[in-house]
Amino acid sequence: MRAISQVLSALWLVFPASLTATDNPNALVRAYVVSHTRDIHLPSYARQTGLACSACHYQFLTLTPFGRKFKLNGYTLTNLPPLVEKDSSTNGGRLSLSPFSMLSAMVTAAMTHVSDDLPDTQNDAVALPQELSGFLAGRLTPKMGLFSQFTYAGADGAFGIDNVDIRYADKVTLGGQEMDYGVTLNNSPAVQDLWNTTPVWGFPFIGSEGAPGGAASTLIDGGLAQNVLGLGGYSMIGGLVYAELSFYRSAFQGAAAPSSATGAIHGVAPYWRLALQKEWEHRYLMLGTFGLHTSLFPDVLSGPRNTFADVGVDAQFESSAGTGNVVVRGTWIHERQTLDATFGAGGSANPSNTLKVLRLNASYYPRQWLGVSGGYFDTRGSTDAALYAPAEVEGSSSGSPKTNGFLAEIDLNPWENTRLGLQYTGYSNFNGGKTDYDGSGRDASGNNTLYAFAWLAF
Repeated sequence: MRAISQVLSALWLVFPASLTATDNPNALVRAYVVSHTRDIHLPSYARQTGLACSACHYQFLTLTPFGRKFKLNGYTLTNLPPLVEKDSSTNGGRLSLSPFSMLSAMVTAAMTHVSDDLPDTQNDAVALPQELSGFLAGRLTPKMGLFSQFTYAGADGAFGIDNVDIRYADKVTLGGQEMDYGVTLNNSPAVQDLWNTTPVWGFPFIGSEGAPGGAASTLIDGGLAQNVLGLGGYSMIGGLVYAELSFYRSAFQGAAAPSSATGAIHGVAPYWRLALQKEWEHRYLMLGTFGLHTSLFPDVLSGPRNTFADVGVDAQFESSAGTGNVVVRGTWIHERQTLDATFGAGGSANPSNTLKVLRLNASYYPRQWLGVSGGYFDTRGSTDAALYAPAEVEGSSSGSPKTNGFLAEIDLNPWENTRLGLQYTGYSNFNGGKTDYDGSGRDASGNNTLYAFAWLAF
């Protein structure tokens, strides 16, 4: 089953569609505009903390500083007394269970209108559900917490595991500075991140499953999602410096062990994250960098491999604005591809390629019930006539992956766990061209998409 959208941070989680690295040697599948929906304040977290979703989110899925702290500390904050062993002489008093349900659910429905009809496809496609998710999320022990999602994707007609993040967290004082530290076990690089700038939790938080997407995507942008298992350690020093190092191995769904034709990782794939943050009374700033180095067998578990080196830089700025808030986000990712296996098999015209991805976006939340967002996206890279070959709609007549444009969205939240949204995506270039980009007469603007959706978490 192809990986489904990103995140539902606060009240909701939704995840964009992606393909595995074996579907495309550079895992180019996930278009930015189809992207993500993600992370925390699920209703189960609200029950656990006794706080409304707005405590952790400006609006879902955009985390506040308090929401980031909740995630950093392992999803364990609670305002309810735990169920404990009253006779400590029997087993040492080692029981501490939360007295609330860890279950939540989410459903999305949508309608997609593409400017020019897709061949052999009915336009104005509707989906109910687009995604139907169940969540098991909350405090497991005083120092361990869980976020997990299981999703039925309407486009696939299948149910499968989605993002998972299990954490142990604690804190110590060193040299007069408080240091939060922890361990994360998760199944998608960057799902453990605290900000809305990395691929898993970035804007847009929801997208159409039926709209065309560009031919190219970096591997870190969902190419390994739900098909790996990673273990890592992280720390936040003095509330200023965040650092993490994690290592991933292949863990394919539907297979007991990686085998031929599964695109398995050779050895381990290290993921790293470093960020500096500063919070003032009404403003907040984060500057960061992250990266992933992965060597993949495209089919058989021996011989030449494809290697991907992803390095990203990101920033997030938050400020109060009148009675509301403004959040500005930026991400740039550079990927170096060494395609020994694909080039040797004639699947690429070049032995090595690069991809560069830029995303700039901002959201204004004048009221808790209203959000207005806009963004610019740009993907470009090496021209490769074999990787980006002509094909109707999804191909490139020029062999270029260049795709850029803008996205605008307005959201109405009649309740904090309910969203009605309207999103528009416009393309300046698509797969290397403005006109006849696919060699079959389709223009970039023909893929402009109007997307209406409804989100409910409970």
